[in-house]
Amino acid sequence: MLKGIGKLIAALNGNLNKSQIAAGVSWGVLLGLVPMSNPFGIVLFIFSFFFTHNHGAKIFGMAIVKILSMFILPALDILGWEILHIESLQPLFTTMYNMPFVPFTKFNNTLVMGGLAAGLALWLPVFILFMVLIPLYRNRLAPKIRESKLVKKISTSPFLSFIDKMFK
Repeated sequence: MLKGIGKLIAALNGNLNKSQIAAGVSWGVLLGLVPMSNPFGIVLFIFSFFFTHNHGAKIFGMAIVKILSMFILPALDILGWEILHIESLQPLFTTMYNMPFVPFTKFNNTLVMGGLAAGLALWLPVFILFMVLIPLYRNRLAPKIRESKLVKKISTSPFLSFIDKMFK
């Protein structure tokens, strides 16, 4: 886990394109909202590797959403229930349920449908938010962290000198 955090810090402080980091966090939010306990979540996770983004940022986004999930799940359940009970979508859901293998995705579960809908709706706003926040971090916050007394003390410690390398 420490290595993943280190890679994310290195990506934030390095020359990695900010859109790749923002896309990683957006994927993490989407994947964090969809339950991973069913085949759909696993397939979506594997599908995410076909796109260019920072995987450390994706894991970071997933972790934050999973930590906050106890507060988010009731809203996702309600959202999923509302979507699954839209009258005009009932023929589509019936057709999908009668297809081979599609019922195994549990798309008709309120948490799966609510998480997918919320994740898709939040993908672009999260992407845009992090496209704005990353330059602010790189230009204002990172130099202050680099010059802080704590980081300077850590950088002199041979045990934790790798943190100093990540901030440079």
